[in-house]
Amino acid sequence: MTKLLGLVEVMFPHACVACDAVLLHGKFFCEGCAPLLLTVGPVHCARCAEPGRFPKGLCPRCARRRPAFDRAFAPYEHDGAIARAIHRFKYEDRPDLAGPLGELLWLQSPGFLAAAPRHVCPIPLHDARYRERRYDQATLLANELCLRGGLTLADALLTRRRATKRQVGLSDAQRVSNLRGAFEARGGVESVLLVDDVMTTGATAAEAARALHRAGVQRVEVLTLCRAKRVFMP
Repeated sequence: MTKLLGLVEVMFPHACVACDAVLLHGKFFCEGCAPLLLTVGPVHCARCAEPGRFPKGLCPRCARRRPAFDRAFAPYEHDGAIARAIHRFKYEDRPDLAGPLGELLWLQSPGFLAAAPRHVCPIPLHDARYRERRYDQATLLANELCLRGGLTLADALLTRRRATKRQVGLSDAQRVSNLRGAFEARGGVESVLLVDDVMTTGATAAEAARALHRAGVQRVEVLTLCRAKRVFMP
């Protein structure tokens, strides 16, 4: 079996998820991209995981208004090689990257996952955007995480009932307004782990969490591959 696996790796070598360079070592990033990774590390907001050192441990957003989710985690800052990999995954028709990125998320989040809810719900796309992209990156990522972590995929718990405009360039208040009422949820479980690729301000995750709470879910946590470091914009 070991010889067979070795032969498979020779015939189909791993490629860098950020640039497609053939990997001589490791499974995810090449020697040129690996140094560009920025981990969130232990210094971040205690509630939403935004990187940085904040008074009383809370970022300005969470200090001003507690988010609807209970806690969040992301192993990487949204920058460099991992940001490039996610862009390819979402916008360059690369659903095949779900496997390595899902494995990376699982490998880099053991402490968080040990105490996280066992029902995993991806933050869904609206049907119109799904038809445009032809796959839902958050669902693919959540499925890979469940396969590796022994978790339960609960992708029917949450639907996006109306289309929203893209959040890029919006202030914090505009983001909240843009997402208000965007999700509809079903109950039936006590706690849920929301999964997505990137958290920017946390507005999307918070609105999804509010919908789940209205459906009777008691606890909502959030896991994303990346966390943006973004200046608070009221």
